[in-house]
Amino acid sequence: MRLKLIEFTNTNNVLLPGLLFEPDKNCETVVISLHGNGSSGGMYNVDKNNALAKALTSKNISFLTFSNTGAHLIQKFDVLNNGVRQRGNFGVAYECIKDCIYDIDGAVEFVKSLGYKRLILLGQSTGANKICVYNKYKKDNPFSSYILTSGGDDSGIFYKQIGSKKFKRVIDKCKNAQKNGKGRNLVPKYIAPMIISYSSLLDQIDPDGDYNTFPFYWVSERVGIMTKKPFNEFIAIDKPSLVIYGSADEYCHLGAENCLGLLKEATKSKTNLTYKLINNADHSFTGYEKELAEIITNWIN
Repeated sequence: MRLKLIEFTNTNNVLLPGLLFEPDKNCETVVISLHGNGSSGGMYNVDKNNALAKALTSKNISFLTFSNTGAHLIQKFDVLNNGVRQRGNFGVAYECIKDCIYDIDGAVEFVKSLGYKRLILLGQSTGANKICVYNKYKKDNPFSSYILTSGGDDSGIFYKQIGSKKFKRVIDKCKNAQKNGKGRNLVPKYIAPMIISYSSLLDQIDPDGDYNTFPFYWVSERVGIMTKKPFNEFIAIDKPSLVIYGSADEYCHLGAENCLGLLKEATKSKTNLTYKLINNADHSFTGYEKELAEIITNWIN
């Protein structure tokens, strides 16, 4: 196995660092991995990405993991402006999920420049939500298949934490901030305890927004705020896809089996989806990295 520290430019001129694991023999297949919000590519998901890299390269498949613009809370990346590098603020605090299109398309251009022909997109946590959003806006994309692990319901979790009245007030405050040109201002702690801008918070919690691709809470509790069709973006996926959860996923307030049940019910007429549950694994598959990697690798082959 060969390992390269790489850098590529996304299609919005942001330079993103990453790791490319390649088998010793030439290959045409590469798995491109999207980390969840607040993570940072392979540099901080060591056990998981080492396990994935070892399993994939043993089957003559390359593996690219990189820091996308949702890395960390606030992350400085270089932006190319007429060939000159300038520092810019990114990270969870400023990212809106549709921005993932720039990152994914940049990764696509990079691996194609290396000669890869078969591309597979793997999304972990928020990365799974990003696959749904990317597929919605880029239906003609070059990926042959998707792998979605631990897709999250941030909107429902936030609603459950603060209640109906405060939730509506927060939505209104975020919309007003955007309207007044203050969307990138950080919200005060009395609104949300995390470091996040008004625009990004609205993007994460809006029940009818792009981010809300796995609305487990809204469906199970029948809360009458969400008006778009539940799981609409997920249902629209028409490529072969593997969906994996851990049975002890701490962000599945219904229980991972019940969340999977909702997904299966919503897609019961589709035949291109494979569902897997890893017993006792948490949201990040801690201690179950090898089992996760084996499931993914066996499904690809």
